[in-house]
Amino acid sequence: MVSFTSDNASGAAPEILQALAEANSGAAMPYGQDAITRRVEARLAEIFEATVAVFPVATGTAANSLALSVMVPPYGAVYCHETAHIHVDECGAPEFYTGGAKLVPLSCAHGKIDAAALGAAIEGAGNVHAVQPAAVSITQASESGTVYTPAEIAALAEVARRHALGLHMDGARFANALVAGNHSPAEITWKAGIDALSFGATKNGALGAEAVVLFKPALAETFAYRRKRGGHLLSKMRFLSAQLDAYLRDDLWLRNARHANAMAARLGAGLATIAGVTLCHPVEANEIFARMPETLIAGLLAQGFVFYRWGAEARGEIRLVTSFDTDSKDVDAFLAAASRLAG
Repeated sequence: MVSFTSDNASGAAPEILQALAEANSGAAMPYGQDAITRRVEARLAEIFEATVAVFPVATGTAANSLALSVMVPPYGAVYCHETAHIHVDECGAPEFYTGGAKLVPLSCAHGKIDAAALGAAIEGAGNVHAVQPAAVSITQASESGTVYTPAEIAALAEVARRHALGLHMDGARFANALVAGNHSPAEITWKAGIDALSFGATKNGALGAEAVVLFKPALAETFAYRRKRGGHLLSKMRFLSAQLDAYLRDDLWLRNARHANAMAARLGAGLATIAGVTLCHPVEANEIFARMPETLIAGLLAQGFVFYRWGAEARGEIRLVTSFDTDSKDVDAFLAAASRLAG
């Protein structure tokens, strides 16, 4: 079996497994009072060139939902793309953690919200009978594998600020988005107007670790209590932080993301040359969405390649995801099989 289902299907990077073994030696203070967690906090402040509040958590759903909980009241509205993970893949967790806020999905091209659509949606809301505009959440890289530029984020931030809304970024694939463009972490976050970031590591080589990075001090005032109440203050936090520590050391996170992106680019470029195959979105990070005949899909599945069908089955669309440990030989084998089947 060769899997292109998800970067969640991959194992953990050896460097991260080694860091966990090292963290297991001796005793350490619990609940995030250990030296490793402090090191992660300092490293993220260095990476983002700013004073930040850092809160490790175990899952991306918790990171997103807890981040939104300090930005949105129970009667608030969170504007997001219609394909956003918080909208279609988190089982109501954002609504639960915010105490009842409503997600307002926007339909825009290639998985990214545009400023004009956001402005129009906000302008039409706000009376006492409706949920009140409170925050915007964008996904970087998007659920379509595309990447927001600093200018695009700044345009959204301008709309958000005009209406006194917070701006959250779901960065489950933040590293993939970062290496896709020639920008610094600061340039595509707080310098462009992001208030809170869900900083992902699990999809890029961690065993299971994320962090909420808050760029506005006021957002951190109650976050620690919300994390505890939400069940994500780990008693043995050093084992969560050890993953992040290794992830950020020697640019492992960037190397892993560059490899995943390179494999996606190779796969996308190859698919674009095959008769009957159409790429649905630009390939900018580590996800490829392609439309192809059902006979080709069935043939690839029969030959042991595993991937997800996407959207309505009748559309013939599939999603392929590459990872830090995707083998170029598997990419080439997939392309060769697709070419044979199509021909």
